[in-house]
Amino acid sequence: MVSRAVVYSSLIRDYIILTKPGIVLLVLITTLTGMYFAKRGFPDPWLVFWTLLGTGLASAGSAVLNQFFDRDLDALMSRTKDRPLPSGSIPSLNALVFGLSLLVLSAVVMLLKVNMLATFFVFLASFFYVVIYTIALKRKSPLATEIGGVSGALPPVIGYASVRGEVGFEALILFLIMFMWQPPHFWVLAIKYAEDYKRAGIPTLPVSKGIEHTKIKTLIYTAGLLPLSLLPSIYGIAGHIYFVSALLLSGLYLLLTLKFVLSKKPNGMFLFFYSILYIALLFSVMVFDMRR
Repeated sequence: MVSRAVVYSSLIRDYIILTKPGIVLLVLITTLTGMYFAKRGFPDPWLVFWTLLGTGLASAGSAVLNQFFDRDLDALMSRTKDRPLPSGSIPSLNALVFGLSLLVLSAVVMLLKVNMLATFFVFLASFFYVVIYTIALKRKSPLATEIGGVSGALPPVIGYASVRGEVGFEALILFLIMFMWQPPHFWVLAIKYAEDYKRAGIPTLPVSKGIEHTKIKTLIYTAGLLPLSLLPSIYGIAGHIYFVSALLLSGLYLLLTLKFVLSKKPNGMFLFFYSILYIALLFSVMVFDMRR
């Protein structure tokens, strides 16, 4: 009896791992930020619940399908070979059904409880992640990171559309910040695991163009992120507290990236983790200092 409980517990854990809960959490935070700005305050709690549920289900389903299509690549990489699909703990067909079911459930929730425009953006994000990024580009071009970044930049647009039923300039600013943040965030990880990606035949930027080229491009994107991060204050969306905070956070991000570029070491995991802290703090302060 105890053994069966352990097996079920392990299986549930593996299914949760398939959904990439860390990514889902970041998606939900940025979606909520978009809702908050659209309302200029906290939206209706039920609308928040249904929007976050529908968006979270789509994000989780997309993550599962990403791992379904990448299971052969994941098996070749030391970083990913122990994931549920390459390790064999979850059958591939089960993962496919699970991922598709989450997307269908997301569609039902978004259509019945939110609105058509927000539903469209939810599935545009899923389409870019699963079809454009995973299936079409990841195995062929380093541009997969930048083009595929559209999916990760859409959550605040989803949140905004769920409240307003339209897309405003505020949503575009949030989209641009997220879009500019994603490539440098990923490239630091890609540099660390360049040999892994090379072994799997994935043409990430460090594999196709080299580590030094990737570091320079990471610096360019991080530098571009600094003025973008100030736009919420410049256009009257957020106040002075946000402006100072964004300047400090983005300035530190740029300095840490410059240090990484000048370093001979390929391991920049401190920068990787700072990038996560950076985007979480940036959006949190933006909400705190929002102009109503």
